[in-house]
Amino acid sequence: MPDPAVNQAEQDVPQQPPAPAPQAGPTRIGRLRGLMSKGPLGRVVRVVFVLAAVGLGCYALVSQWSQVRSGLWDLGWAGVAGALVALLLAALTSMQAWRVLLAGFGSRPPLRGAAQVFFVGQLGKYLPGSVWSVVAQMDLGRAYRIPPRRSASAAALAMLVALVSGLLCTVCALPFLQGGAIGRYGWAFLAVPVILAVLHPRLLNPLLERLLRLARRPALEHRVSGRAIGLSLAWSLLYWALVGLQIWILAVSMGAPALKALAPSIGGFAFAWSVGFLIVIDPAGAGVREFILIAMLSPVMDEGRATAVALVSRVLTIVADLLTAALAGWFGRGMAAAAAAAAQDAQQGPEAPEGQGQGQGLG
Repeated sequence: MPDPAVNQAEQDVPQQPPAPAPQAGPTRIGRLRGLMSKGPLGRVVRVVFVLAAVGLGCYALVSQWSQVRSGLWDLGWAGVAGALVALLLAALTSMQAWRVLLAGFGSRPPLRGAAQVFFVGQLGKYLPGSVWSVVAQMDLGRAYRIPPRRSASAAALAMLVALVSGLLCTVCALPFLQGGAIGRYGWAFLAVPVILAVLHPRLLNPLLERLLRLARRPALEHRVSGRAIGLSLAWSLLYWALVGLQIWILAVSMGAPALKALAPSIGGFAFAWSVGFLIVIDPAGAGVREFILIAMLSPVMDEGRATAVALVSRVLTIVADLLTAALAGWFGRGMAAAAAAAAQDAQQGPEAPEGQGQGQGLG
């Protein structure tokens, strides 16, 4: 409630006209998001985005089919089905790691809406360029009153949490790894203390505020807490355990010793993904990750079968991405339109609660 004494003091001070705010030129992400949000043209761009992402994902799947066909035959359908289930469960934990960060910034979309924003937006990683996933999540989140700056901040933090949790997972597996699989990529562990320091709320929140000021964007309404970061880190560690379980199922189905294959499967895949993320050569980490994963698995199985595991895992990951996006789009159909209509009605209502339309979520 306003303080009358403060108001009186303000009246006694001559008021200076506010200086005009500097206008920032549109950033790359801003231009892309603006293009996706402009009426009928925006709808066309969104449809083209989904079709292009799905098309490239399917192309990646078909292009690798000849290499994995024999591996799938050797694995058997039970092993393939078990690995795919593990990947689908891992996808849910990945969404939760992102979702708790988004809630930390003040936006809590319903579960089906969050799944639609996250899984459909994730298809952008199959498009050339490194920003499409973020752009898509920013655009899809608008229907659930998620301010774009929150979507972008949550997406960036989720990547950092995934990276540091993957490297921590590898550190835990190091005593059980055989041979020199880490080799020349050991420098990746230098990122762990740096990222952990950045993720501390006392450093993270001022850093986010500074970046938003540099981009000349409004400040975040909520500061993310240590609890939100800790929960996201816990979900992310569970994600690596489930993805590693997928590798382990494939490796054991290929004849690897069950106990000896556990650490290379969990720690090996986490390390391969982390190095692939840091190097950033191919879309969605193709190439580098397979090379490292094969090196990590080679001490417990012959190189040919390790290669088959890496390639089959790659194909199953694409299948899981396409399947989760399709399911999220199907179960979330109509929700975005209903959420946008509800937000508009609430904003137009004479007794709309304070903060309505600020991305507080619908449930």
